[in-house]
Amino acid sequence: MYRAHAESVIKKIIREIVHECSVRGHVVSDTLVAFMVKAVVLDPRNGFNVDRTLTKQDVQKLEELCLDKLMEKCSPSLDTIKMQVYFDMNYTSRHEFLEEIQQLVESKLSTVSREITDSRVKTREELDALYRKIITYILLRSGMGSPTDVSAMQEATAALQSVFPQTELGAFMVLLKRDKEQQLKELTMIVTGIRLFNKASKKNEEETDLHELIPLSLDEALPVVRERIEKQLSVSQSLAWKYTAVLEKLTNSDGQRGEREVPIVLLKQALYNVRQHEVFLKMLLADACYCAKNAEILQTELSSQVKLLKDIVQSKTAVPTAKVFPLFKALSKLWSGLQDEAELLNILNSIMLNLQPYLASQAKMFSEAYLDSLLEESEVKTDEQRMTESSDERIVPAEMKTQEWLLPETTASFNDLLLQYNGVCGYTLVNRDGLLLPGNPHIGVLKHKDKLYVFSSKKAALEFTSSPDDYISEIAEKAKLSPELIQLLKLHQQFSSVSPYSEIQPGETLLVKPITKCDSGTQTDTHPMETNIVKTYDWNEWEMRRKAIKLADLLTKVTHSMQTDLSHMRRENVTQTWLPKDAASQSKRDGESSVPKPQIYLAGLRGQRDGRVVKTNLTRSVDE
Repeated sequence: MYRAHAESVIKKIIREIVHECSVRGHVVSDTLVAFMVKAVVLDPRNGFNVDRTLTKQDVQKLEELCLDKLMEKCSPSLDTIKMQVYFDMNYTSRHEFLEEIQQLVESKLSTVSREITDSRVKTREELDALYRKIITYILLRSGMGSPTDVSAMQEATAALQSVFPQTELGAFMVLLKRDKEQQLKELTMIVTGIRLFNKASKKNEEETDLHELIPLSLDEALPVVRERIEKQLSVSQSLAWKYTAVLEKLTNSDGQRGEREVPIVLLKQALYNVRQHEVFLKMLLADACYCAKNAEILQTELSSQVKLLKDIVQSKTAVPTAKVFPLFKALSKLWSGLQDEAELLNILNSIMLNLQPYLASQAKMFSEAYLDSLLEESEVKTDEQRMTESSDERIVPAEMKTQEWLLPETTASFNDLLLQYNGVCGYTLVNRDGLLLPGNPHIGVLKHKDKLYVFSSKKAALEFTSSPDDYISEIAEKAKLSPELIQLLKLHQQFSSVSPYSEIQPGETLLVKPITKCDSGTQTDTHPMETNIVKTYDWNEWEMRRKAIKLADLLTKVTHSMQTDLSHMRRENVTQTWLPKDAASQSKRDGESSVPKPQIYLAGLRGQRDGRVVKTNLTRSVDE
């Protein structure tokens, strides 16, 4: 009841803020508002004490602060949060992306499929129309041409007639709806495979590069998407390195800011903005590279399948369908796989383009000329240069026996370790007032409370090790002041217990204890109890009545039999048997050995408090 009430009130606050934003001309999502409410409550500067009950004034203050945050103009921090929300709502795993693509195809074809499976043809014209609908369905599902393309329609019609002539429509119409849908899919695969093979057969036998068989969408997206993502990533990395160099100079203890006031807070927000953009682009680039690699594998398999078909079909007037149809289906599956890769590349490209507007604030506030003026003669180091400079500093585990350290030469799959703070140095984040420096795992990875931490230098590693819990709590405080760090540094678990809501009952607070969940499984027997199926059971009372009448009628019947001399023993039978032989076998005799049976008696156990116990041994020898 407590949690249900809290969640209902949270939803009410979110709805009110969303409505107020729309009134002011800003469209925001519920997810963005929910995150902003959480960020406002977390920020200690806002004065929300989780140890006391919220009043209506506190709720009004919470809503006003959230509205002020959401209405900010030219705010790199707000842009970063919006970017994070957009990416979380639109990016998913490769498997789920492919499932969404298949669902989209099914939804587009559902109308045509329903018209085919639900049709009830009666005339010759309706039969011809149904056959044309099947060809249209095959073209739309295969993606090889449009139903408005005359040449594509002719190719598909010829291929379909070779495997499914129009005379077969009668047998098709009597099938169940599920069987009709399955046959449509199989016909699509076979026809697509035939068309691909026919297209490949027009080329010379010596040619192995079947470039014409690649879907046009993949041919256009494959070289472009990866190049665009790499270009955007290069721009964001260059900006991140410049912001890092500027903040490194300004947050240095002996650094001089000069006469003008430099907005360090906004510079940090801009750094977080481009670093988050860099993280997202790296994820998109990894997916794009995998798509390109998978497409190359599919093209190779497609080429080999075409060659195999050519070898089978070459110089033969007739080939068994059981031999070539599976190969045609395999060609169609490879073609569909290439189309899926093309669609996935387009989705990644769309996400990349939609991330661009969230960089507008920092680009408008800090031009490259302004950053160069702040840098003056300072060197802009890349992440690779920082890694190279710090690689010579190594932690010696023997000198630090109180902590556990992981090194490349002693740890399997070292490059795949799940690092805390997304690989950022936690010591630098605390000591340099929110500066983000990438950690170098080759210095040594600290394992503290089953979590792994990396550092930008050996000195930072030693300082962090002296009091790791203090630094961890300090990093959490930094994230409360800059809520975009929660996503950037992957600190969701540390803040998962905060759930703000209003109109709290007496004694209740802002903190709601999270529900701990875990994956578990149980196994039971298929039939824990013995089955007892009564074969003679019948639930129909009329059937039981019929059986009862039959049994009652049988009681009045008498069975008669008669035997005559002619029918008795009419056939003489003779059998010959052999008497059993007297046989004997000899086996080993059982032997045994005797041991004396112990007989020991104790006297004086009862009746005397301080009496002596007398032991008498009456065991007799075996020989007696």
